[in-house]
Amino acid sequence: MKHSSLALLLATSLSASTSPATAFVLSKPASNSRSLVARSLFNMKKEFAAPCVMGDEEIMSKKAHGTSDVPVQKNLRWNCDYDTADRICNFNRHYAEYAGYWTSTSFVEEARKEYAEKGEITFYDSNTGKPLFVAPKGRDLESFLKESASHGWPSFRDEEVIWDNVRCLPDGESVSLAGTHLGHNLPDRAGNRYCINLVSVAGRPAEESKE
Repeated sequence: MKHSSLALLLATSLSASTSPATAFVLSKPASNSRSLVARSLFNMKKEFAAPCVMGDEEIMSKKAHGTSDVPVQKNLRWNCDYDTADRICNFNRHYAEYAGYWTSTSFVEEARKEYAEKGEITFYDSNTGKPLFVAPKGRDLESFLKESASHGWPSFRDEEVIWDNVRCLPDGESVSLAGTHLGHNLPDRAGNRYCINLVSVAGRPAEESKE
């Protein structure tokens, strides 16, 4: 595909949506966000390699609050912004927090502490508080942070996904079974790579969020 055609496709894709999430992305440095959209558009597959668990569009059907039954938790971890999280998680299917957003939060500092104490970090659904990812697995924290920094978003591998609560749609969109938009699967030479918005996995455990 010629560059002009690609540019036209991206322009159409970015202008077609008037959702709050689109407005948020376009108000931030957008080059990496647009790249994420483009890679997703041209990386379409009907099935991703196991152990990736596939889902269907019914998961993301309209519910009481966008694609979810509930809004995001008010007390998100790592000082993640509530409004940004709610737009990305519940009123959005294609767009992302700006690249590097996760480094502007307290995530890295707090992740180092949690890793030192437990040897891993558990990431919970920002809507429901259900566990979605546990990382790092099969690597150390520095390797996880390095890969995430190189791509602009927290990046998880198959063994770090809690498949009881996560699904991957045919176009690569990664979602929770509760209807939370998480990010996209963008495979590389090492296999499936789930490029995930920090605001989507900044929830507190369901029991703790009710206290």
